[in-house]
Amino acid sequence: MLTYALIPLLPFAAFIAIGLSGPWLRGRGHYIALPAVLLSLLLSLATFWQVAARGLRVNGDLYVWIVSGDFRVAIGLLIDPLTAAMLILVTVVSSLVHLYSIGYMRGDRGYDRFFAYLGLFTFSMLMLVLANNFLQLYVFWEAVGLCSYLLIAHWYERKSACDAATKAFVVNRVGDFGFGLGILLIFTTFGLLDYGAVFAAAPGAAAATVNLLSPLTLLAGEGARWDVGLLTLICLLLFTGAVGKSAQLPLHTWLPDAMEGPTPISALIHAATMVTAGVFMVARMSPLFNLSPAAMTVVAVVGGATALFAATIALTQTDIKRVVAYSTVSQLGYMIMACGVGAYAAGIYHLLTHGAFKALLFLCCGSIIIALHHEQDMRRMGGLKHKLPVTYWTMLIGSLALAGFPLTAGFFSKDEILVSVWSAGLLGQALTVVGLVTAFLTAFYSFRLLFVVFWGESRVDPHHADHVHEPSSTMTIPLLVLAVLSIVTGYLAIPEFIGPVLSGPEGGEVHAGPAAGVIMIVATLMGLGGIATAYVVYVRSPALAERLAGRWRTLYALSLNKWYVDELYDWLFVRPTVRLALMLWRQIDVGVIDALVNGVATVLGQLGRWTRQRQSGQLQHYALVMAGGLFLLVSMYLFW
Repeated sequence: MLTYALIPLLPFAAFIAIGLSGPWLRGRGHYIALPAVLLSLLLSLATFWQVAARGLRVNGDLYVWIVSGDFRVAIGLLIDPLTAAMLILVTVVSSLVHLYSIGYMRGDRGYDRFFAYLGLFTFSMLMLVLANNFLQLYVFWEAVGLCSYLLIAHWYERKSACDAATKAFVVNRVGDFGFGLGILLIFTTFGLLDYGAVFAAAPGAAAATVNLLSPLTLLAGEGARWDVGLLTLICLLLFTGAVGKSAQLPLHTWLPDAMEGPTPISALIHAATMVTAGVFMVARMSPLFNLSPAAMTVVAVVGGATALFAATIALTQTDIKRVVAYSTVSQLGYMIMACGVGAYAAGIYHLLTHGAFKALLFLCCGSIIIALHHEQDMRRMGGLKHKLPVTYWTMLIGSLALAGFPLTAGFFSKDEILVSVWSAGLLGQALTVVGLVTAFLTAFYSFRLLFVVFWGESRVDPHHADHVHEPSSTMTIPLLVLAVLSIVTGYLAIPEFIGPVLSGPEGGEVHAGPAAGVIMIVATLMGLGGIATAYVVYVRSPALAERLAGRWRTLYALSLNKWYVDELYDWLFVRPTVRLALMLWRQIDVGVIDALVNGVATVLGQLGRWTRQRQSGQLQHYALVMAGGLFLLVSMYLFW
């Protein structure tokens, strides 16, 4: 057990060491952080081998954390195929991000602090993945949220970075509130927090219901009732946490703004840590979700809607990182949609392949940004294909994988989702159509990004144009490794490896039979069509994009402005909250609380001044007062 515990503890030890040694490191924090995460990667590979080749299964406690009467919670480890696959994803991407950051963050004032937080982020995600009970899951669920806040706000001197970090923290609190309620409901229902015990007891509560509308009967009508299945309520509450962490509708708004942080952190958040936690949690909780068809329907619909919605926004964004960020939201929607129809293995399969090519795309964006002196506007790029050849070819591979081009990893995992979803009845077939449309849009915006940045005439600032070159080897090596992984991960039989621990509600995943081949062909044609359309619009006829934007002005404005969701939330929640806070400050804090406190001080001050004026310094006056007081006391004693 201690050997497996070293997987998360090594990055945590690096965090502690860098944190305590910060003033003396002076830009050498990577000498501690990188070896620690590489050792964690080696241990994860060894664990994966034991699970795959020897059938290793571990479910035990490291030490008892809380004991109160019959209540007992331990820090434990759960290792199975799902855990093993996630350990590889987290440690591989984290290791490459550590290496990449050596070049990207060179000279940064917070260099060592950045590597310390990287270690803490990796530790938190690994502990979340390894958790075997709900309380441990919740603690490290919150820990990854804290780390994302710290790293998004790394450049805290920028107001935009602080605002983005605050937004991420607040939006996730909405989802995490429901997630916490779900865990509390699990404990009050079963009196247990260990996964295995709760999963074993869950079928016995399948028929239990909860009345949610009893406080609202006056509004709904006398005797109105709305009974909801207990497990449905638990699953929906848990899913709200996934909606926040994995940036699904309607809590998706924080993730694109998180691009204010350093690009390596964007890669880590989008590929292996923060946002993957939600999908992982839904898959890990599959024994609960399988018992609630209603909850699974909600999960599937939210995932499908998010996939399409985010893809429509990515079509028009001009910030290079925001295009990739919205693609993450969309691809997470694919994964959530798959989990919602019971195709958990397909969802995790896409999660793992997506981790490779999404990390690649973000790190390629980072190389472009560094080469152009921190320029992120695609309209000020172009013609970079020959100046950044390594970045171009690796980003081409990442874009092909994202678009689901044949023989890339994204092709296999995306088609696995679409084929599995098709078999889920009428709803699944409708969602498959949504997925196919999204596949076209995904290919279009992926190659729009590639063509605008690397092809055509250069629009780079003339002052920087002559200095554009590939970054250091510490930044290009991760790109090459991830480019290889963006292809080979599709051939690793991942669904067969993790499938035994992720069976759907029918005891296994049902494939679409003869329709599977048709779906794969249509999906491939959609991807190729999206690439071809992007080529025509942005390479063959560059002026066509502006003409289409002018012709479809309303739709273009909706997409460019992210369907005005941020503005809607600002109007519904932010401004009323600010007005309420100002009212409470002015009317209650200043008008009542401060008035009372200041009033007491004023009265006592006046009393003190009056008392001082009575102090004449004449002995006969004091004697008269004492005599009067004595007379008053004697009178009270005699006559009362």
